[in-house]
Amino acid sequence: MAEAQTRPSFFDFDVTKMMADFRFRPLDVEAFLACQRRNIEALTQANQLAVEAVQAVARRQIEIARQTLEDMSALLRDIAQPASTEDRIAKNTEYAKQMLEKSASNGREITLLATKAGTEAADVLRKRACEGLDEIRDFAKQQSAH
Repeated sequence: MAEAQTRPSFFDFDVTKMMADFRFRPLDVEAFLACQRRNIEALTQANQLAVEAVQAVARRQIEIARQTLEDMSALLRDIAQPASTEDRIAKNTEYAKQMLEKSASNGREITLLATKAGTEAADVLRKRACEGLDEIRDFAKQQSAH
């Protein structure tokens, strides 16, 4: 039992000894609020870029759909014209080849639009995060100088 009394218990922990070298400096509220304002501005800008990108992709997809419908109408008009079997096969084969090429090209274009927008938004957030880390470093330097 004597051994249990010689060991320090959790409740014997002296917080004041641990915190003796800690110096509390008042928080610079204005600097903190300015930092948060810049964070919100960066988020707003990234959000705006994302919304604009979604709108651009949607506009382009509508244009592609309209063009596809026009192409289908032209094909149906062409099919309605009398032609030999060989001519029909040649025209349909050429049409299918063109549609495949257009589809691949349109898919690449949509992917590039979305990727570019995502990259722009991510760059805004990355830049702000780096600035925020620099601000923390500078704040820590100021605090240690006092």
